[in-house]
Amino acid sequence: MTLPVPHLGERELFPNLEARAYLAHAAISPASRAVQEAVAAVLDAYGRRGAGALLEWLPVRDRLRQRLARLIGANPEDLALVSNTTQGVLDIALCFPWNPGDRVLTFQGEFPANVTPWKQAGVEVSFLPLPRVRNPEILSLLEAELQRKVRLVAVSAVQFQTGLAMPLREIGAMCRRYGAALFVDAIQAAGVVPLDVQAAGIDFLTCGSHKWLMGMEGAGFLYVSPQWVERLRPRMAGWLSHEDPLGFLFPGGSSLDYERPIRKRADFLEPGTGNLLGHVALEASVGLIEELGVPAIHAHVTAYLDALEQGMERRGFASLRSARRSGILSVQPPAGWSLGDLHRGLARRGVVCSTPDGFLRFAPHWPNHRDEVPFVLATVDEILRQGS
Repeated sequence: MTLPVPHLGERELFPNLEARAYLAHAAISPASRAVQEAVAAVLDAYGRRGAGALLEWLPVRDRLRQRLARLIGANPEDLALVSNTTQGVLDIALCFPWNPGDRVLTFQGEFPANVTPWKQAGVEVSFLPLPRVRNPEILSLLEAELQRKVRLVAVSAVQFQTGLAMPLREIGAMCRRYGAALFVDAIQAAGVVPLDVQAAGIDFLTCGSHKWLMGMEGAGFLYVSPQWVERLRPRMAGWLSHEDPLGFLFPGGSSLDYERPIRKRADFLEPGTGNLLGHVALEASVGLIEELGVPAIHAHVTAYLDALEQGMERRGFASLRSARRSGILSVQPPAGWSLGDLHRGLARRGVVCSTPDGFLRFAPHWPNHRDEVPFVLATVDEILRQGS
């Protein structure tokens, strides 16, 4: 069956989505028909052929790498397919060539996935306060700290609480100037905010697939700049990290050899059997995003949130949105209102959003139509009226 062509603001590829306004893409995206049918095809093949289906579906990994590389301005050979954002952080935290006294610098409010692995690596982690609006203030605080010697800066491309899109190009230039590596957690950006790892001077970038990339949990990717691949220590290598890792399994292949060299490519961080269903789902969802274009998606989502933000502020909600736009609008309720009550009231009436760390967070994506905004605001009015 031929799938409909995706269009901004149309839900034809999400026929079973129950919510009237699904605004929780910053948490988990619903599975499109493209994702569901791609996964069903794999399950059907494995149900019929078992191991015989493996070679049929292996090319998905290479195609997916190519799509993801285009999405972030990278080369496919510089990407590893990993299980999630945290795994990408752990891979670099445990393989990085640390020296005694090295320090990682990050920002207050970072999601724990971009904090805990650095602590587990045994290096000092320092936190900078994060001004919400002014880039010059962010950069001046960062430069002052970089002057005190920092080995690596770890930052989210978009902050999960407030939706602040960080000035990655300016941060990247500053890191290069002071000799620090730049690591980016892109899970709240990739798929909705344009990214270019080379233009921004990003050394490492990781992202899971179940938010703005609209895939399923358990799949993601890690970008490693070519200048860093050979400097990493392969502490996270496994049996598939070697050169010619599958050769001994096939007739006429190489003999079993535990001393084969570890590959000098980013994909040495694919140490064992991968999540084929997750990769197939991600290829399908990223294909839709490619077709629409991230800049067009970003403009579409920005217009939606501009209208929603104005309406929420008129109703007494305080917006945390900054001039650096992302796909997120986080607000604080008027005085006296329970965040939990508001969240549950919205959900009962068909508006799905999320509540990270004390904020009401709205996160539309390309299928959301701006005509939803009056419904969302009318729903808020009903809750406020009934509870007053």
